[in-house]
Amino acid sequence: MKRELLYGCAYYLEYMPYEQLKEDLEMMSNAGMNVVRIAESTWSTLEPADGVFDFSFIDRVLDETEKRNMKVIIGTPTYAIPSWMVKKDANVMVMTKEGRAAYGHRQTMNIMSETYRFYAERVIRKLLAHTADRAHVIGFQIDNETKHYGNAGHEVQTLFKEYLKEKFHTTECFNAAFGLAYWSNSIHDWEDLPDMCGCINGGLVSEFEKFKRTLAAEFLQWQSELVKEYKREDQFVTHNLDFEWKKFGADIAQDGYSYGVQPDLNHYEASKCLTIAGTDIYHPTQDALTGAEIAFGGDEIRSLKNDNYLVLECQAQAFKYWTPYPGQLRLHAYSHLASGADGLLYWNWHSIHNGYETYWKGLLSHDLNTNPAYEEACMFGKEWKELGNELLHMKKKNQVALVIDNQSLTALEWFPIDRELSYNDVIRWMYDSLYEMNIECDIVDINALEMQKYQMIVTPALYSAAEDTIQKFREFVESGGILVSSFKSFVCDEHLSVYADAQPHELTECFGMSYNQFTDPGKMKLKGRPVAYFAELLKPAGAESLASYEHKYWSAYSGITHHAYGEGHAYYIGCYTAKESLKEIYRLAAGQAGIRVPQKEWPVIIRSGENPYGRQLHYLLHYSENMSETDCPYEKVKDLLTGKEYRKGDQILLKDWDVLLLEEI
Repeated sequence: MKRELLYGCAYYLEYMPYEQLKEDLEMMSNAGMNVVRIAESTWSTLEPADGVFDFSFIDRVLDETEKRNMKVIIGTPTYAIPSWMVKKDANVMVMTKEGRAAYGHRQTMNIMSETYRFYAERVIRKLLAHTADRAHVIGFQIDNETKHYGNAGHEVQTLFKEYLKEKFHTTECFNAAFGLAYWSNSIHDWEDLPDMCGCINGGLVSEFEKFKRTLAAEFLQWQSELVKEYKREDQFVTHNLDFEWKKFGADIAQDGYSYGVQPDLNHYEASKCLTIAGTDIYHPTQDALTGAEIAFGGDEIRSLKNDNYLVLECQAQAFKYWTPYPGQLRLHAYSHLASGADGLLYWNWHSIHNGYETYWKGLLSHDLNTNPAYEEACMFGKEWKELGNELLHMKKKNQVALVIDNQSLTALEWFPIDRELSYNDVIRWMYDSLYEMNIECDIVDINALEMQKYQMIVTPALYSAAEDTIQKFREFVESGGILVSSFKSFVCDEHLSVYADAQPHELTECFGMSYNQFTDPGKMKLKGRPVAYFAELLKPAGAESLASYEHKYWSAYSGITHHAYGEGHAYYIGCYTAKESLKEIYRLAAGQAGIRVPQKEWPVIIRSGENPYGRQLHYLLHYSENMSETDCPYEKVKDLLTGKEYRKGDQILLKDWDVLLLEEI
């Protein structure tokens, strides 16, 4: 099948208030769209009663898209179950520490229920048998934004006990690993293992969370294996991995955006069963548009398989916050490609007229007619149709890795840095500072980190680190690498037992400092800039103090240190301070790593890679309503969108929310 940039939307004929299939597909074609994703939300329509299947809606969409040479991605409909199944077995609803979920919302099923698995397998097999041989079906999305859903039912508790027995062998080893003598939590027979819903041991609860993430990944693996029995070799298997959701304003699900590492699924573990990674990314817009969420999500998903990926859901317009200013929808779209996306699909085509997501609007508004968002989508859809081969499959080779870790995330939910500062806040503080400086990076799970690939590694709050991992970091620096670590890094082992020596554990020589106290910053400053939330009182022992605390009582301690160790350098940032201070450290570290730091910073963002023809392509993205100018940093380039050529030092005019695609020539 011909490779091309995918551009389209989720489409649910079942949701439409009246017949408009042909008109919808005609409008999609006029916008340059070439793909729709269907089926994944409609189990109760596909199987209205036990064993009664109706694929008429699917067939109508498949028939009409085929006539227009459009492609289709089929989603397995397993994340929202029909009510008749619950009537047969209440255990298909997930049991959490809050009790049994009530039917109605999506993603409330017990993925370990035999009843649920039976019906899920049956509908998957029926759907795949019915659709896989259609030539224009190019791939399958398994489930939807899968997580463990807080599952703490009987099946999970039983499996967890067997997992612990296999891992620790004896209760003595188990008790010692988690320090369960505390508050009489130790056990002397495996049958005495208590229900995890009441557990107060942070290490053991984190182990339970890790186990549940594994079950969610195995659930996706199970679906993938079913799909592979039916799919052709040229058809892909994907999944729309999502992120922690950051809420703001009123505490409702629609009021927020994709923010950080997903707590309830390990993306690296889950992605192993996929042939191409996919993702859903939602973000602030209007005056709050920075592009950081698009870049963060793309860098994390691309790094899972070191390959291009699909954006299976992104926003068109929704609520009062997401109606894009003119030019912003186009900027969103190119921003996804700039991170390495091979395709972009909106959720969804049309705004639905009832239900929970009535105002999570699609590309079309409720009147189902043309509107400014659709018209802008047509504009860049035409550009993509003309330039698709130039933009497809862009490859990146970044020299910087930012390390993420689900175990540290869970740990810092139990042992918070501050009530107002989460693990993901630290991740985004360190990532966004790189992003704003135009230092591109891979976002790599600690379990997938190949240190030799990178010149510089950043560890935001890597609280949990096993002994062998710590040794690898030490060797990385000793052999010439540049390490930049934040506070709350290298504190405890993989079971969240705090190491019983000077911190950071086994790296005091590498960092040339240690600490054994931390404090609330209060009125503290660093380089004249406020310190917030948390500060470790660092004691240099060979390290250079790059900044000491400005405080009547804490001025004897350093807040940031640098140490030359072996052939490399180690930086430690002991407090949450202004981005300007962090960026100063990044400039020093990048210089020692031989990484060029562009002079231009956000709101001008530069994202680069190699296109399929072996030429360097630079996305120049302007996240501002104000016009500005920037110097061309390249010897000779051509803007693929306008045909205009620039040489080094030429002034490039940037309009509000502008995009340039500069190809080196």
